[in-house]
Amino acid sequence: GVQLEESGGGSVQSGGSLRLSCTASGFTFDGSDMGWYRHTPGNVCEWVSIVSRDGSAHYTDSVKGRFTISRDNAKKTVTLQMNNLEPGDTAVYYCAASNIPDFMTGVQRLECDSGPNIFGGWGQGTQVTISS
Repeated sequence: GVQLEESGGGSVQSGGSLRLSCTASGFTFDGSDMGWYRHTPGNVCEWVSIVSRDGSAHYTDSVKGRFTISRDNAKKTVTLQMNNLEPGDTAVYYCAASNIPDFMTGVQRLECDSGPNIFGGWGQGTQVTISS
């Protein structure tokens, strides 16, 4: 089955950097859009960044210029490099996968519990904590 395994979360001070990775298996990775969502207060996950199957990258406004998403189809991984982190970036970050073209870019907010049902793949999440 579809599996997404996140790694790289942790705790850093404001202004620091973290690198999240998501390793995929069980589906056609190079035919899927891949993205990162994060858990906001309540049961709401908001989109952070998406890299489409053609390699085009998309970012929510609050992370533009600070975060960089990339994918390695050979290794079936998607990476989120997060620089100049702010306390507002504190959240659980989830990796997501969708084999429906351009579907993920239309899902900016969702109930976190619905992630596995809405997307073909949804990870377990990794905690990112930024202290001021």
